[in-house]
Amino acid sequence: MLLLLLNACTDQAAQTKQAAQTKQKVNLTHGIDESAGGDSTYIITTPSATYFLEKTGGGLSSMNDKDGVDWLGFHKKPGSAHKGEYRGFPNAIHKQDGSYFHAMNAKTDPSSSVVNMESKNHVQITFTSDNKQWEGTWDFHPDRCDFTMSKISPGYKYWVQYEGVPNGQMDSTDFWFSSADKKLHLINEPQIGDLPAPEWMAFGDPNSPRMLYMLHHEDDNFPDNYVSRPDMTVLGFGRQDKDKYLTTVQTFSIGLVESKAYSVVDKTIKQILE
Repeated sequence: MLLLLLNACTDQAAQTKQAAQTKQKVNLTHGIDESAGGDSTYIITTPSATYFLEKTGGGLSSMNDKDGVDWLGFHKKPGSAHKGEYRGFPNAIHKQDGSYFHAMNAKTDPSSSVVNMESKNHVQITFTSDNKQWEGTWDFHPDRCDFTMSKISPGYKYWVQYEGVPNGQMDSTDFWFSSADKKLHLINEPQIGDLPAPEWMAFGDPNSPRMLYMLHHEDDNFPDNYVSRPDMTVLGFGRQDKDKYLTTVQTFSIGLVESKAYSVVDKTIKQILE
C-alpha cells in the first residue's frame, strides 16, 4: 500500500511538472552557443524562436526558428568579417565610447548582466557596459524579443542593426518588405532614408514559410538604411553609411512571423504597438 501511494505521488508530481512546462512559454536556461564559437550564453526558448544572448558581449549570437535554422549566423572567428564576426543583433555601439552590445568578437568590449525578471511569459535581462556609461535591456516575450537602449553615454550616439542571414544563408532569391510600400524587394536592393511610421523591415526566403522582422517602436526623421553584403544583411535604424544618429532611450523588436504575406507581417507589427 505504501509503495502504491509513493508511486501515485511520484506520478502526480511528474504530471504537475509536465503541466507547468507546457504553460511555460518563455524559458531561460544557460549554455554554450557552439555555432558562434563556444561562448557562454543565456538561452531563451519561446514558441516562435530560440535566442542565444551572449553573456559577455551582450548581443544575440544566434536566433533559431522552429526548424532550427539560425537567422543571425554569428561566429567570432577573427577575420571572418561578413561571413561571421560582423553578424548579430543589435550591434548598437561601435567605436562610440566603446564597442558594446554585440556578440563577443575580437573588437567587442565586455559588459556585465543581471536577470531582472523570469516568468512563464517574460524574461528580462539588463546589460551594463564595463565603463558604466551604456545600458541595454532585453525583454523576451512569447512572440518576439525587445531591445531597449536604456542608458546612453552622454555626448555619444548609437544605431541598432540586423546583420544576419535570412533562412540561414544570404542568396539572390532572398527578399524584403518594409513600411515604405507593399512591394517585394530583392535582397540586393537598398533602402535609403527614413522609414515611415511604424518603422519596420522584414526579410524572407522563398524556401522558408516565415520572415524575420525588425521594428523601431519610436518614429523619427533619421535614416534607416539597408544595404546588402555578399554574405549578410545590413539594416541599421538610425544609420547612414558609418554615421550614427540615435541619442535617446529607444526600443526595437526582432522576431519571426509565420507568413510571407505582406498583410500578415504588417498586422503583426501593428499588434505589437497596440
